[in-house]
Amino acid sequence: MNFRLSTSFIVLALFISSFSCSNKSNRSRKPAVNIQVESVHKKIIYGDDITIGIAVKLKDGELQETKIFMDSVLVTSNKAAEFNHTLKRFKNLGKHTLKVVATKSDGVEGIYFKSFEVLSDIIPEQYGYEVVQSFPHNEAFFTEGLEIYNGFMYESTGENAKSAIYKTNLKTGKTLQSVKLADRYFGEGITIFNNRIFQLTYKTQIGFVYELESMALVDSFRFESKEGWGMTHDEKHLIMGDGTNLLTYIDPVTYKPVKKIQVYDDKESALFLNELEYAEGYIYANIYTTNLIAKIDPATGKVLAKINLDGILTMSNPDKPIDVLNGIAIDPVTKKMYVTGKFYPKLFEIKPVKKG
Repeated sequence: MNFRLSTSFIVLALFISSFSCSNKSNRSRKPAVNIQVESVHKKIIYGDDITIGIAVKLKDGELQETKIFMDSVLVTSNKAAEFNHTLKRFKNLGKHTLKVVATKSDGVEGIYFKSFEVLSDIIPEQYGYEVVQSFPHNEAFFTEGLEIYNGFMYESTGENAKSAIYKTNLKTGKTLQSVKLADRYFGEGITIFNNRIFQLTYKTQIGFVYELESMALVDSFRFESKEGWGMTHDEKHLIMGDGTNLLTYIDPVTYKPVKKIQVYDDKESALFLNELEYAEGYIYANIYTTNLIAKIDPATGKVLAKINLDGILTMSNPDKPIDVLNGIAIDPVTKKMYVTGKFYPKLFEIKPVKKG
């Protein structure tokens, strides 16, 4: 290489490098934010005062303002580099996300996130059970939804190409009326509200609506959750589960979500909420793959009690599979509670019995 050309190239490279470094050093740098979330307990409990500690570190420039958002809602703002903000007697169970935006006077922002979790302040009461009586149950039913209405049992069954809704005689298990789903649909939870049967499907994000007396399909709707599991209703809304600890309230006319609650006990989230039943102001839910039923306060999402049904089905037949406990029905007139499971040969009337 020509020496003169080489020297010129090096000088040019040094000039460009110097310019680049100079330009980089003049670029405004975003603020760094440290976020601390604390309460008087090691884990945050429903009703605690929650202290959010903010410390902003600047590498250049001046701080204009720091904003705190919780679950996308503005909570407070402050011009100080370090400050605390207290959420007094915080009463929202579950996981929450803080977003902190620190803005410098030149408009450059530093955006940071931190999550925290709030547990229930109630230790659930523990219940066993007493079997009052039992009735025949179709062993071919892969039970996904169960409800009593006007003295009849309505049951939704799952599995593709086998899903249906059955109206049966409660005492004999005899099918009186039925409607089958198209083969591509996997039936899930049902509930009867305003003389209509509402039914979820598993992974197709679609629900069906039937006229109660004729069981004729009259409508369908889409839902947000990736999966449909259990369904029930209170005085105003449909309530659906998606296999997590979330319960979504849905307008029965527009099918739009109204609100969501997160279900927790004093230790953790109540995952795998399955078949649902609403009775006398409480929600009951099977916990999938267990013999537990959770009694839930719909106002807060707290698990108030757990009913352990271990041993309720002692019979077995190697030629006929038996799957998990799933299905809770409470007669709105007699207040009697009935339970069954997927491929169970029996439907049980039970009475919860408090332990201790």
